[in-house]
Amino acid sequence: MADDMGGGRHAVVVGGASGIGWATARRLASAGWRVTIADVNADLAEARPAELADVADPQGSPDAPGRGHDHRIVDVVDEASVEAMFAGTAPELVVTTAGVSTLGLVTGHDTAEFRRVVDVCLTGAFLVLKHAGRVVAEGGSIVAIASLNARQPGRGMAAYCAAKAGLVMLAQVAALELGERGVRVNTVSPGFLVTPLTEPVLQIPGLAEEYAENAAVPHRGTAEDVARAVLYLADAPWMTGEDLAVDGGAQLRRYPDVLGLATKAFT
Repeated sequence: MADDMGGGRHAVVVGGASGIGWATARRLASAGWRVTIADVNADLAEARPAELADVADPQGSPDAPGRGHDHRIVDVVDEASVEAMFAGTAPELVVTTAGVSTLGLVTGHDTAEFRRVVDVCLTGAFLVLKHAGRVVAEGGSIVAIASLNARQPGRGMAAYCAAKAGLVMLAQVAALELGERGVRVNTVSPGFLVTPLTEPVLQIPGLAEEYAENAAVPHRGTAEDVARAVLYLADAPWMTGEDLAVDGGAQLRRYPDVLGLATKAFT
């Protein structure tokens, strides 16, 4: 993943093959960035750079900004894999989006499942920050995707809420430590979006409606809404340590009872 490839500024999008990561990669490519898609899904990651080339330059000109996209296979809970992803490169932007979730009451939560969620959402983000922070270009930016659940608790969502809240604070500490090099670290906290992570939730009757009812703006968010926020933070030189809410004002009201609706639907 050398930095001498043609094209515009270089961004690495971790978890970039689908969902918020893929929307972000497309948005960056359309703005002239050269993007490396890093994902655990090898087949999808390998296919995405060619699609990005079409996004940035439908005519296929070899000299157009944004061409020269690349991919890497990475498992964010494997430190050697994360370290190798950044070897020999100095991107101006790193975006980390990897995440998983689960449901379970605190008093009955499976410990291994709790650790799995924290490993991907928090420890994985830590490993990306650790190794990206060593190589990101001076004056560059790191953006981590957190969640409305970093601010708003949900019954049965202890692992996810704790991991995302921890991620926001982790990013703020990194912002303090990396600021000396002019490197900015921010988080974006989306509300409910339709992504591969949330698609199973849509099968729970009434849940999408509860999310919509508890947003201040009558608009269901999309991954593209989050991608716009990431692009803004990439070029916001006086913003660091910030958690930017992209949730339609959902934080102003209450969080839906995901566990209650799921229990009702499946029992």
